[in-house]
Amino acid sequence: MKRRHFLQLTTALGMVVMAGPALADAMADAKAMVAKYASKVEKWDGPTTGPKAQASKNIVILAADMKNGGILGVTNGIQEAAKAIGWKVTVLDGAGSIDGRTAAFGQAMTLKPDGIIINGFDAVEQKPAMEAAKKAKLPMVSWHAASAVGPVDEVGVFANVTTDAMEVSKAAANWAFVDAGGKPGVVIFTDSTYAIAIAKADRMKQELEKLGGTVLEYVDTPIAETSQRMPQLTTTLLQKYGAKWTHSLAINDIYFDFMGPSLAAVGIKGDGAPKAVAAGDGSEGAYQRIRAKQYQAVTVAEPLNLQGWQLVDELNRALAGEKWSGYVSPLHVVTTQNVEFDGGPKNTFDPDNGYRDAYKKIWGK
Repeated sequence: MKRRHFLQLTTALGMVVMAGPALADAMADAKAMVAKYASKVEKWDGPTTGPKAQASKNIVILAADMKNGGILGVTNGIQEAAKAIGWKVTVLDGAGSIDGRTAAFGQAMTLKPDGIIINGFDAVEQKPAMEAAKKAKLPMVSWHAASAVGPVDEVGVFANVTTDAMEVSKAAANWAFVDAGGKPGVVIFTDSTYAIAIAKADRMKQELEKLGGTVLEYVDTPIAETSQRMPQLTTTLLQKYGAKWTHSLAINDIYFDFMGPSLAAVGIKGDGAPKAVAAGDGSEGAYQRIRAKQYQAVTVAEPLNLQGWQLVDELNRALAGEKWSGYVSPLHVVTTQNVEFDGGPKNTFDPDNGYRDAYKKIWGK
């Protein structure tokens, strides 16, 4: 086994930086990770067996905020899969607020559906409603309702669907490290409303600092208010850090929807620093910015449409009284070099791995 020699230097500011062979080893590992997740996804590694379609079910999608590209993408996937399996779908939009999601949950319960899909908000946020649904033995699956994949037993979620959020965060941090030649100066954007957002941001910070990068600032600002906050916040951060700010890392593409004009106003080109790197979710806007080299360099995308199909499959398993599939969907580092792969022309990460046919075969469709 190769022996690693790590040399670290501590600066007067207390920052740990790598030097010599240690930096070379870290750079090689980071490049290997980025290359792994930037490659094409052509092989189906999900379930091949499961219950046949449970007939004529009515399900409700509780969407945190349909303005969020990730939530919209998953919703579209659910609707596509529901049509294939023969289910009726009702979408209720929480419109980006806790009160809105509470009202939507109440409306869902009055509809008496056969199952509920929680789309894009923490299960614990709606704990009373979740407990009521659990008590009513109403099957629930979720997307991004917790940081881990699989069952969330305490609130009655049969299966939480997501990529490995910590790998998503690590991939984003490693790309920035490589792109900066081992010396990134990073601002991290997150939203403490969501446990998964904090977990992802903390993982990015940890990974960057382990690699020897500098986290200039850790910014907690609500996703629902990005359109109002990000323009001025971007200007303030530019004034504060100037050229030290090489990369922006955010837990979601939506933060970069509103940064471009502020960067352009001070003469920063679309492919200039600070470069935007999103640890999720691969929105349509993100793909467009990456392709055009306009104020976003990378998104670590989730297969939103595939995850919509997985949510329907998991709910079908719950309705059939079977166990969850155990499947963890793949992530994808999207750059200007590979933006046309795996669904890229449609501005989404949609793997060419035959997942639709695989699920329809399981359901007998």
